[in-house]
Amino acid sequence: MRTLYRFGQRAVCAASLLSLWALAAMAQTAPPAGAPAAAPAAAPAAAAANAINSGDTAWMLTSTALVLMMTIPGLALFYGGMVRKMNVLATVMQSFAITCLVTVLWMVIGYSLAFTEGNPFFGGFSRLLLDGMGIDAINDLAKTIPESVYMCFQMTFAIITPALICGAFADRMKFSALLWFIGLWSILVYAPIAHWVWGPGGFLNDAGILDFAGGTVVHINSGVAGLVAALVLGKRRGYRSEPMAPHNLVLSVVGASLLWVGWFGFNAGSAAAANGNAGMAMAVTQIATATAALTWMFVEWALKGKPSVLGIISGAVAGLVAITPASGFVDPKGSLIIGIAAGVLCYWGATGLKNALGYDDSLDAFGVHGIGGTTGAILTGVLAVSAVGGEGHSGLVDGNAHQVLVQLYGVGCTVVYDAIASLILLKLIDLVIGLRVDADTEREGLDLAIHGEVIQ
Repeated sequence: MRTLYRFGQRAVCAASLLSLWALAAMAQTAPPAGAPAAAPAAAPAAAAANAINSGDTAWMLTSTALVLMMTIPGLALFYGGMVRKMNVLATVMQSFAITCLVTVLWMVIGYSLAFTEGNPFFGGFSRLLLDGMGIDAINDLAKTIPESVYMCFQMTFAIITPALICGAFADRMKFSALLWFIGLWSILVYAPIAHWVWGPGGFLNDAGILDFAGGTVVHINSGVAGLVAALVLGKRRGYRSEPMAPHNLVLSVVGASLLWVGWFGFNAGSAAAANGNAGMAMAVTQIATATAALTWMFVEWALKGKPSVLGIISGAVAGLVAITPASGFVDPKGSLIIGIAAGVLCYWGATGLKNALGYDDSLDAFGVHGIGGTTGAILTGVLAVSAVGGEGHSGLVDGNAHQVLVQLYGVGCTVVYDAIASLILLKLIDLVIGLRVDADTEREGLDLAIHGEVIQ
């Protein structure tokens, strides 16, 4: 103990001497009182304007990981739990394979078509194979983070959008046809529409559409493509005559929970910075999601007498979808309204509309994403306020009724192009290799027939 005490005394003395020496050195180098301070080294104005911010970069790296988590494992589990046991592996395989396929296509051409200078309809080829993207490269759409981070963040959006489509034709599409459809769709549909809405010179961007994180680009886009695919493939064999209850709703609850958490990266990350806009996007995302989940639950409870687990998690996803385009433009009161609207309208889309028209949207890709995305896009034009979105980003309640018309224009352009392009792609693939598995494969289950594996 005495040795330790002496050692401590010596350490304190040494620290004191070092402090005195440092103060003396500062005094010697400091300018005299009243003398002007030395000017910092001048930096080029362009470099200062485009300086990479470590805080923004850290947040965007985190957001990218969160959005990737939405597809694997989030969407894989969410969809995997809702299909029958004989198709679980095929369903989760779709999400995983799409993640891999779209990653490569995005690197080769997708990013360049979506987020470089080109024309009003698609970008150029300056980033083909990510050519010229060095460690110091910056995209003008996100000037405080490396372009490689921005590219990866947008890649995760390009991944989850076609993966969402798979919910509409679950249990019945060939895996080979799926890969061809998703690959071509991501290049010919997703990338151009992303350019229209977010890209430099995109015609919807120039028109003033408000889509903070993907109401048109992601949700309407995937929902409409899913509906077209469901109609082209036809209903599942035994639809409405055989039980097709979810195999494991626990998996779906876990998947929905991962989607909810990951969506903070989806929406708040779309601010492309760690700032107040990201904070508000996170707040309204949480509020709208919880509100929509409760709304769906209470509507179902009132109409069917029981609040189901599938219902409340579907309602939560509906809220996440609807708040996506509005998340950077509405305040908490607006998010509450969007949540209520999403819960009611998506419940109607997933039950009443589907039953009335008789189409087989297996896992309600259109009912939730198509209806929810449209609801959110239109209500953004109603509820956007400049106090959140900034000057020029206001809607009907803030005195800008014209924004509603702009939103309707954006929704209409997305729906028409997406529906026509998706229909052409599906028909071409059906003509060449066929879209749907045969009757025996469908009865046996896709897991064993296509992948040679089963869940024991």
